[in-house]
Amino acid sequence: MKEKMIIPAALIALSVFCLGWFIKAGIDDFASKDRKVSVKGLAEQEVPADKVTWPIVSKEVGNDLPSLYDRIAATQSKIKAFLIKGGVKENEISLGAPQVADLTAREYETNKAYRYIVTSVVTVTSNNVDQVRQLIAKQGDLLREGVAITGDSYDNQIQYEFVAFKEMKPKMMQEAIENAQVTAEQFAKNSHSKLNKIVSADQGQFSIENRDEYTPWIKKVRVVTTVTYSLKD
Repeated sequence: MKEKMIIPAALIALSVFCLGWFIKAGIDDFASKDRKVSVKGLAEQEVPADKVTWPIVSKEVGNDLPSLYDRIAATQSKIKAFLIKGGVKENEISLGAPQVADLTAREYETNKAYRYIVTSVVTVTSNNVDQVRQLIAKQGDLLREGVAITGDSYDNQIQYEFVAFKEMKPKMMQEAIENAQVTAEQFAKNSHSKLNKIVSADQGQFSIENRDEYTPWIKKVRVVTTVTYSLKD
């Protein structure tokens, strides 16, 4: 009879032990559930722009539209020849339609020696940034051809871009997460804890800006990501 009672008693004791273990594990898990640390990881890199858009603006003034259009066409031809001679490909050059401003149609314009202003824009769009930059520095050569280039206006500024951004995103994200982990490990050390697994992480906020106002062809790529880790004793 006693032997028959031993097995049920052992099973009961084992069940009580397992129940106690699960309760303890649950309490420990509950106690550590809110033990988290959220840190930000930063990665930065300077890269040269890989695309440039250069609008070349010229203007002609006068009173006879047909002659003005002839002068604009001659100016565009000279600009195009200058660009091709400098190594720009023909498919990288686009000629915009001339824009005409009639000063007599403006109430505030009086006593002008000419009636029309015709504006022409020849745009270079190229991935050969260094080559175009050399031509920008030499655009004064157009003056010898009788071509006066209008300075950058708000609507026609030289733009430098970095379009190969997607290729470096994974590596920069990895670097940002690694930097976040270093910060989190230091926090865990200071709080006498150990870093556990990642609870959550965002995709990171990427930005591309000019390094400074003097070198817009150098871009600063930046990513900031927020990573949350759990902590354990």
